[in-house]
Amino acid sequence: MEPYFTIDVDVPRHLVLIRMGGFFGPETIEQFIKARNAAHARLQCGPHDHMTLTDVSDMSIQSQDMVLSFQRLLADPTHRSRKLAFVHASTLARMQLQRAAASRDVAYFRNAEEAEAWLFGNDEDTQPAPISVAAR
Repeated sequence: MEPYFTIDVDVPRHLVLIRMGGFFGPETIEQFIKARNAAHARLQCGPHDHMTLTDVSDMSIQSQDMVLSFQRLLADPTHRSRKLAFVHASTLARMQLQRAAASRDVAYFRNAEEAEAWLFGNDEDTQPAPISVAAR
């Protein structure tokens, strides 16, 4: 599947909305980083005061090299969001996300509505209910 991504900024809510799909290569990662940086420049909140909702439901299982690239991307403190939520479709995709996001406090969801509810919830320490391996 061809790689794609979209990045939108909800300026009033300090929210970055990302959708990613397909199989990423080094060039797509570089394009993504440039687009992410441009999106963050549109934010009007203080550094690290924004939240990010990333939907990777259409993402293919990535190569180890790309998982490492995503790991470096997520570990970079320059663009770190206050809260980060991922929407994923499969257990294997979640496992790759967990490896890539090991340095971050991240929540994982099966749909965007639950992810957004968590992001905008009042309790910063509230974690989502664990998702069963058998959940679909």
